[in-house]
Amino acid sequence: MTARLSLYRKAEEELYRLDRSVKAQFYDFSHNFRKNPDLPGLRRKRLKGDSRIFSARVNHDYRALLTPTGTDADGTESWLVIAVRHRRDVYEELQVAVNRVTGEIEFVDLAVVGDSALRRAGITLTPAEPEQAEQAPKPSPALESAARPLLADYQAEQLRNLGVAEQLLELALAVTTSAELDQLLEGAPLLSKDVLYGLAAGMDYDEVRKEITAPVKLDEEPDTEDFATALTRTKVTTVDDAVRAVIEEGDFRAWKVFLHPTQERIVHRHNNGPARVSGGPGTGKTIVALHRVKHLAEQLPPGHNKPILLTTFTKNLTTDLRLRLASLVGPELLARVDIAHIDQLAARVLGENTAPGRNKQRVYDHVALNEMRQLLAELDDQRFEPDFLFEEWEQVILGQSIPTRSDYFKARRAGRGRALTRPERNHAWKLVEQFTARLDKLGVETWGQAAERAARFEIERASKIKARQEHKDEIGGKDLIHRDDSSGMRYLGHRYRHIVVDEAQDLRPAHWKMLRAMADPDLPNDMFIAGDTHQRIYDHQVALGALGINIRGRADRLTLSYRTTKEILAEALRVVDPKGKSGKVVYDDLDDGSDTLAGYRSVLHGPEPSLSQYDTWDKELAALGTTLRTWLGELSTDDSGAPRDPGGRIAVCVADREMVSQTMYSLATKAGITCAELTKDGPKGDGEVHVGTMHRFKGLEYQRLAIIGASDGIIPRTSVIERYRTEDPPRYEREQRKARSLLFVAATRARDALRISWHGKPSPYLPDA
Repeated sequence: MTARLSLYRKAEEELYRLDRSVKAQFYDFSHNFRKNPDLPGLRRKRLKGDSRIFSARVNHDYRALLTPTGTDADGTESWLVIAVRHRRDVYEELQVAVNRVTGEIEFVDLAVVGDSALRRAGITLTPAEPEQAEQAPKPSPALESAARPLLADYQAEQLRNLGVAEQLLELALAVTTSAELDQLLEGAPLLSKDVLYGLAAGMDYDEVRKEITAPVKLDEEPDTEDFATALTRTKVTTVDDAVRAVIEEGDFRAWKVFLHPTQERIVHRHNNGPARVSGGPGTGKTIVALHRVKHLAEQLPPGHNKPILLTTFTKNLTTDLRLRLASLVGPELLARVDIAHIDQLAARVLGENTAPGRNKQRVYDHVALNEMRQLLAELDDQRFEPDFLFEEWEQVILGQSIPTRSDYFKARRAGRGRALTRPERNHAWKLVEQFTARLDKLGVETWGQAAERAARFEIERASKIKARQEHKDEIGGKDLIHRDDSSGMRYLGHRYRHIVVDEAQDLRPAHWKMLRAMADPDLPNDMFIAGDTHQRIYDHQVALGALGINIRGRADRLTLSYRTTKEILAEALRVVDPKGKSGKVVYDDLDDGSDTLAGYRSVLHGPEPSLSQYDTWDKELAALGTTLRTWLGELSTDDSGAPRDPGGRIAVCVADREMVSQTMYSLATKAGITCAELTKDGPKGDGEVHVGTMHRFKGLEYQRLAIIGASDGIIPRTSVIERYRTEDPPRYEREQRKARSLLFVAATRARDALRISWHGKPSPYLPDA
């Protein structure tokens, strides 16, 4: 008799943490079990507690726990490995069931639950191999608590309706502290974990039902005895001859194959229009975006063009997206995706529409701003500050592609703070005309101008495509090619069928206009947008609806962080929300609505972030070197003690480029640590530790991260924004919020450990300091 073997996700995670020799022995066990599940050497036996769970021998110390999931017509048995663990951690009270809400197979492990919670629920664990297993330690009386249960406001039936596993109901209602809840949920199924953490985080019953339960609920109640059907709904890894390679890939494999059920629904949903997913750092927005690209590519017919665009704001993020997508899809699907950052895309459009030798040199905003200052000084015009007028031009005139003065009189100026009268708008328009003429004479343009010009070219192109299609329909569907373009084929169709945007909050309005024109709005699944306005680090305010991108009714919000620990998340939230009212600190939602971090939470635990003060910058750098040497030593071996390269797992984040140079020099000369600078093209060099400015850390993550130089006057740069306090209070508030978001983004790049230091007085954004 032969058997088909699959791995439950929890079992796969347990395998990653085991010694390499045990992994190899599990490979041998899998091979033997598939050949003959009744082989005597496997010592397969049923546990006494749950008749569906069997224990089988991997080696002298480790056991595979399995449950049967049916038999095929040819007699092949199907088994699911639900755990791989030491024999002393195998108890009779382990249970497996079909969830009544999702219809998936769920494994409930009570062995990780705290003694006090078990005792209050009247549960005593029984070792499955008592003659060999160590007895569980007797709980100390100090663990007993008469405190009010954490979820005292809820009933078992309510938790049951939300999808909490039956075996966890009484325990969930018995826990009295967050620590006990963490222990209870360490081995809990995903839906139970999400529901109970959501309730504990302050979400009410209806919010949890709507945001967590409803997206994964089946249309019909499942048969809880039908494990064969339940297996088809459960995310598993099939064990085959490649299992050794799968296991050796470690937890990166889990990232590639696993999507939370809520995320999976978003990835696979059919949308009749643009869709958006939002959420705090670490909630998986980028992962969802990449899996969305994969899903869309899989639906396309074979071809040689690139009908899918994956874009984001910066060049180094594009490099990261390309690497991650290449690990997710094969070469054939990857070849169907155009991966380009947004300014690269605009430059490509301009290149197609500009005669040879007529291209302008593109300059950064600070260069153009100096020209604006010079112009106002020459005119002795003091009605507007140069910064204000430059932003008015960038955000309103360029942002909305306003062609005439009369259109400017009617333009929306949401988020600009200071109101302008009609005479003031008239004067501003005259100054902007002189300013743009000045830039034109110099043969230069800003990236904002380039985006606006590219948007106009694409809008014109889209209108010609539409006109061509309408004319084709009028003449009975005969094909017609426009003869007013040298390529002859240019207006046959839109550039892309699908557009996926990551880090959407940082794009300019003109970028959105360009993207909207690049895909046919009449086709389904045209745009998919991932972003979080709490992480906006550039001052580009947009309202997607006003730009022709209607996402109403197709917006999802992710609230569970899979990367950042609770401890790091709590510190980061205090940066953007110093008063601890995350539900009341309101940001925009990219569409004239509002968004908060209410309900945003993590299921991961780690050490508390370290906050350290030093007298001088030199002492701070010396202490950093000591910390990094310790971290490098700790990460130089894996969990089994085998050597591992710690390079690329640790990073140092600073406020500006000058501090990058000083930090790298100090680490190299005084601590003997090699560094790689984070640039717009990614890490430069192969140094052990990455060093970069906060802007460069957008979208990246590291196991351990140090933020240094977090001093008052540096974060934020008082010399830059303080003058706005009285001159332009709305601008001052925007600059403060942008600086807070930058520190928030930096802090949430840390996965396991975060260290923040400063010299002198700490940044006002660090309330705990």
